[in-house]
Amino acid sequence: MRKIIFTLFGVALLSACSESYLDIKPEDQIKSENFFKTKEDALASVSAIYTNLRTWDLAAFAPIILSVSSDDADKGSSPGDAPFFDDIKNFTFTASAGIIEGYWSGQFRGVNLANQTITNVPNIDMDDALKTRLLAEARFFRAYHYFNLVKLYGGVPIYDGLPADGNYNRPRNSKDEVYNFILADLKFAEENLPANYGATDIGRATKGAARAYEAKAHMYLGNWDKVLSITNQVMGMGYGLLPSYNSVFRIEFENSIESILEVQCTYVSGNCDLSNSQFSQVQGVRDQFGWGFNVPSQNLSDSYEAGDVRRDATIIYRGETTPEKDYIKPTGDNPMYNQKAYVPSGQIGNCSEGSEQNIRLMRFAEVLLMNAEAANEIGDTGLALASVNKIRQRASLPALTSMSKDQLRLAIWKERRSEMGMENDRFLDLVRQGRGPAVLGPQGFTAGKNELFPIPAQAISLSNGILKQNPGY
Repeated sequence: MRKIIFTLFGVALLSACSESYLDIKPEDQIKSENFFKTKEDALASVSAIYTNLRTWDLAAFAPIILSVSSDDADKGSSPGDAPFFDDIKNFTFTASAGIIEGYWSGQFRGVNLANQTITNVPNIDMDDALKTRLLAEARFFRAYHYFNLVKLYGGVPIYDGLPADGNYNRPRNSKDEVYNFILADLKFAEENLPANYGATDIGRATKGAARAYEAKAHMYLGNWDKVLSITNQVMGMGYGLLPSYNSVFRIEFENSIESILEVQCTYVSGNCDLSNSQFSQVQGVRDQFGWGFNVPSQNLSDSYEAGDVRRDATIIYRGETTPEKDYIKPTGDNPMYNQKAYVPSGQIGNCSEGSEQNIRLMRFAEVLLMNAEAANEIGDTGLALASVNKIRQRASLPALTSMSKDQLRLAIWKERRSEMGMENDRFLDLVRQGRGPAVLGPQGFTAGKNELFPIPAQAISLSNGILKQNPGY
């Protein structure tokens, strides 16, 4: 399927603050006051939001903290390479860790790009329907970035558009305020985004994506009736499961019936800057397909049920031959690697390894799992079993049968781990489920502290101390 590649040509979208984690570096020589005049400027501003999703802080190193901090993954690479990931794994990191600041900055860069559109596009004389859709896309991604921030850091400053006075030094809003802000943006997006697009716009945010993330936000808030209602709506929108679990993560099945939101990545001949997604490069098999970071743990490997096809579709083992006929060397620094980030040798391209591979952000399988969890929590065991068993059927596992609410909750959580292993949700799930100390305690997780990551020291410094640190840091 043809991909839309979001790029921003000849535009400098600059923050009003000269020293801030919200700064956006200029990409060309056009000044911001000469921009936001035409429909093309509006389209380019939204393209910048999408392009940001492929950057280093959002697609490569920084998101790995969500995986390595869990029991799903280890640092990988070689022992001496990027040792700061060992601090992430052992919960010995501090507020000065650059990798934590990178995650924070990448998300806030997305917030600021969205706010550039939200503030300036209403003033452009252009087709009203297109204008509204672009604003809905911007508000969707503002919600997406704030959702990533609130889950990891707790309450953060809310910027509803660009500050009129240019002052970005604001105190943290509460967690509840941030969630209310997220849900308002997602509601606007849901009401104003199309359910699908024509072939030239495949990959843009849709009504289904807005609903799926609305359900996920309510899941983190424990609003199970709303999770159930919204996921039921998404389940009626035409999405489905691909027959093969392995194919979900392969290039030829990108933007499939199972896809709700993907970061669009492709190799652009002769322009590696435009091709620069390093998602696969960072995690690919070391010395063959990439750098070998974020490797599956033995704990994850051992957690799969016998006969679960997802184990071999999630983990590449040393000495195996992949379904795509790549032979993996039998010796190396790590015994296993992330197969969901793997790109077959014939599709690597001439820039970074795997620059062609999209990054899956939301799949229909996760909607089914949210639906199952919500149905169980409100006492609809029949629906919970029906939804989770659709997942298990594809995994070649027997259907779950009637069990108590508590037993089914644990079964659904286990199913979520097996289905979404190495997709950066495990740490956040354990915290959401209240199981951080029990599961991650042996790694060094401390209750009352490590449920959140620290506000980066650099961000606190740039705010002149207005931002306050999380407890324990």
